[in-house]
Amino acid sequence: MLLPFDTGPLGPLVAELDRWARSLDERIVPHRWEGRLRRSLEAEAVAASTRLEGVAVTVDDTLKILAGDPPDTVSAVDQALVRGYRDAMTFVQRRADDGALAWNRELLVGVQDRVAAGDRRMGAGRLRTRAAWVTRIDTSDVVFEPPAAAGVPDLVDRIGATLETSDWHPATAAAWVHVAVAAVHPFQDGNGRTARVLASLAMYRGGFRHPAFTSLEEWWGRNPEIYYRAFDCLGSRFAPATDVTHFISTHVRAQVEQVRALAQRQAADGLLWTALENLLDDLDLPTRLANALYDLFYGRDVSATYYRALIDTSPATARNDLALLAAAELAVAEGKTRGRRYRPGPTLYVRLARTLDVEPSREAISRELVRRANA
Repeated sequence: MLLPFDTGPLGPLVAELDRWARSLDERIVPHRWEGRLRRSLEAEAVAASTRLEGVAVTVDDTLKILAGDPPDTVSAVDQALVRGYRDAMTFVQRRADDGALAWNRELLVGVQDRVAAGDRRMGAGRLRTRAAWVTRIDTSDVVFEPPAAAGVPDLVDRIGATLETSDWHPATAAAWVHVAVAAVHPFQDGNGRTARVLASLAMYRGGFRHPAFTSLEEWWGRNPEIYYRAFDCLGSRFAPATDVTHFISTHVRAQVEQVRALAQRQAADGLLWTALENLLDDLDLPTRLANALYDLFYGRDVSATYYRALIDTSPATARNDLALLAAAELAVAEGKTRGRRYRPGPTLYVRLARTLDVEPSREAISRELVRRANA
């Protein structure tokens, strides 16, 4: 077998993932909040995955880029890579339930083409034809030598054939395709991002559709040393018979830890969303403004362009809505009309804290929401 591993240690971990799948599917989540949750987790996953490859974008940057309101501080090339990664994730989400979709060379190439935003300079949409070396981003030291380019097509076909015929748990398949693509390194660029998108595809195809199961990049982004050390099992040079048990176990364990954390966050942020809608109701303001208040609560500025993309409305409605928040002192406007941004206003935390009977600060409100979510 290509890159074999021992499934023994995985039993309790995949069993817990199955329990979480049933639990999360049974939770009642307001439809409006579910869409916003997915958008937030998508941005966090995209930002984390691109940062792991040395593209310095924040979650705030990513949210704005994906909403069509990119910050001037992010280059056009990096903006394209952010959009490309989102395009790749959207592609696998659309295709996951297609019974005719097969794990094969064309699938891998198609995902990489989207990850690389179609940039031919990055080798988008084609297997590499020259030697490659994996280096550390911080030191540029060579840490791994992938197989020669001549062997890549056959190895990519073996990856597809293995996934097509295996009966692994989806989390196991996700971990294996991740390490297999990273080890073979079949592309000139975008191998890590492609591997992580394919790992999400394995989860989607296995029925794990909740965003808690398909945003593992965010966990890796918070724990980069664990991520990079997991690849140590590959050694310094590619060998088809290398045992990758350590990577598989690390990956599945990270999946469990991520879903635990996101399940708690979903509960706490769901309470926040309800509190924001209740606050708007009390002030006789449109509840759709919760989309803006959610970002403002976390200290992110909001523009009319960004807000318009969130609720899919006209420019005039977006501007008028944000002006209503400013009039209620829930937001403060800064800048001229075209570049105007809104930041948290003086009454936002005060009004929320009053309903929760806590100190008027984001930290105190967040702690109380977590406490109530766990009660």
